[in-house]
Amino acid sequence: MAVNSFRPRKFEDHEIVDSEGKVVGHIRVKPSGVLWSPKNGKGWLGVSLADFAAFMEAKGDKQTK
Repeated sequence: MAVNSFRPRKFEDHEIVDSEGKVVGHIRVKPSGVLWSPKNGKGWLGVSLADFAAFMEAKGDKQTK
């Protein structure tokens, strides 16, 4: 007998909005990397998770919960 399971998402999309609620871009998080598309963008710009992690360690600010 087969066991049913949930299929994990291939990516998670989020809209980035300004203080007035207008869309300024989109971010897509995938298991392999992070992608960015500006408002009305026809394509995505991306970095691998390793490059993103290196960038965040070099440029990111420590956050509190």
